[in-house]
Amino acid sequence: MDTCELFGAYMRLDHEIDEFYHELALGQGLSDSAFAVLWSILELGEGCTQRDICRQFFLSKQTVHSSVRKLEREGILSLLPGEGREVRVCLTDRGRDLAREKVLPVMEAERDASASISPEEWRTMMRLGERWLAGFRAAAAERLHKEN
Repeated sequence: MDTCELFGAYMRLDHEIDEFYHELALGQGLSDSAFAVLWSILELGEGCTQRDICRQFFLSKQTVHSSVRKLEREGILSLLPGEGREVRVCLTDRGRDLAREKVLPVMEAERDASASISPEEWRTMMRLGERWLAGFRAAAAERLHKEN
């Protein structure tokens, strides 16, 4: 396989991972965005902001805002004022039960799978991913600059 074919195989694997998370969310009766919001609150802690959630999963403000408002209407989340215009996102009792039942097992499965790869292997994957992204950004900027 040449580098283009290998890259294509890598991208298919990346998309397969994304699809697996999607299937897990749907299997738990949650949209991708609701799943991500609940995951973020479990990981970042109650009282995190919508901006924190956006950064956690690279989701748009609109996506997070819509999902948070829907979960609030369903009695899963409560919103508390933060500094300035910030809004703190907290789980209700119902939300805590839902997150423990539907999201926490997936988080634990992810951790179990992650433990099967050594820290050195993770560092290598991170280093290579960061190197590729930097190269892609530079090549895209060069090619897009040439066309304009």
